[in-house]
Amino acid sequence: MTNSSNSDVRGGSTASELGGAGNTADSPAARRAVVSGAVGSALEWFDFSVYGALSATVFPKLFFPELAPGVGLLASFATFGAGFFARPLGGLVFGVLGDRVGRKRVLTWTLLLMGAASTLIGLLPTYGSVGFVAPLLLVMLRFLQGLGLGGEATGSQLLSMEHAPEGKRGRNGALMAIGSPISQVVATLALTALAATMSAEAFAGWGWRVPFLFSVVLIGVGVYIRARVAETPLFLADARASDKRDRPSALTVFRTHPRILTLLVLTWASSASVFYICVTFAISYLTGTLGLSNSISFSLLLTGNALSIAAGVLGGWLSDRIGRRKVFAIGTVGLLVSVVLLFPLLDLRSWWASAAVISLALCSVQLNAGVQPAFYAEALPTSVRYTGSAMGYTLANLIFSAPTPFIAAFLLGLFGGNPIGVTGYGLVIVIISAVALYFMPERYDRPLER
Repeated sequence: MTNSSNSDVRGGSTASELGGAGNTADSPAARRAVVSGAVGSALEWFDFSVYGALSATVFPKLFFPELAPGVGLLASFATFGAGFFARPLGGLVFGVLGDRVGRKRVLTWTLLLMGAASTLIGLLPTYGSVGFVAPLLLVMLRFLQGLGLGGEATGSQLLSMEHAPEGKRGRNGALMAIGSPISQVVATLALTALAATMSAEAFAGWGWRVPFLFSVVLIGVGVYIRARVAETPLFLADARASDKRDRPSALTVFRTHPRILTLLVLTWASSASVFYICVTFAISYLTGTLGLSNSISFSLLLTGNALSIAAGVLGGWLSDRIGRRKVFAIGTVGLLVSVVLLFPLLDLRSWWASAAVISLALCSVQLNAGVQPAFYAEALPTSVRYTGSAMGYTLANLIFSAPTPFIAAFLLGLFGGNPIGVTGYGLVIVIISAVALYFMPERYDRPLER
């Protein structure tokens, strides 16, 4: 990788065409990529967010009623984790396809897959109707949901950043990343409104289905938006310069960049884990252990996610100015403080104290999320960027997000209802990420490597 502002003629393209040095203005193509990526990302994360909230509240009763309450919660969290087990596979499959046939085409496939799976979840019969077939179908559809999101999350980021002018990759990547908290806000508003306007029986009977069935509309909007975006100049240049036989295979990135891939996984570990401690598990702790209502818990998440949107944008913008690693370090410190304070403040049963600590955790996560797209993209060349970035991100979520609600529930029971074990688990993960962050390459002031 070079840090030159001279013309790059590899593949017949200039540095400006490749999003390299000297190109500082937003082109119409770059603006369309940002808008389509941000909107598409928010649409795809919406149902994923709804599922996370419902897995901690109504799903244990609807799909695992024969189990004891604590065991039912663990089983529900296990179905929640099924989506994360699918995400690395989706990242690998769609990542390789994205590196071979292009970012734009693959993103249409991921949108259709995830939207169809979400719609079918809204049509599922419950355990009371078909018995064990209901949770089995739920796991299968959750797996398909995760498969699509595994390719979508990184693809939308790359589509935007590979169109981005020099010095604005962090900003563009952050606008993709905030699709998650935006969807969390919209999903929480939808669930809060439904829970507040209908009885508990009606919500458990059909109200929870409404957000999933709305996916039919989201699919149409998303496909329309994606159709208006051009393929990225970096991918086109790399494809022209490469023989088809030289295009990457599924294992290329593991063979050529094992150290970077490991660092990507571990750097994101704390954000992945703390997010689900402070969102999915915290909801079950507030409603189950502390006895607060679902509406209060949803309002806490709404507040934290709304504030975290600004933190995500700030993270990307600031990283374009002072570097990715420094901003990520600030977010990691915030995660450390959040883990230490989370349960002492929740145990106060004060809305304000709970809102403060959950907001701190979510803002810290989103500050890092605003940095992550550009940070990861800059660590890899174009030929394996989709696959490598997707695998780093999705493997981190598989290893550190998927089991977190399950582990937290287990540790809470192991320590007799004392959350000290959950706190210790979170601290260990944060320390691991801090060490990995120290070794991450800093390339925010260089052109993307083609």
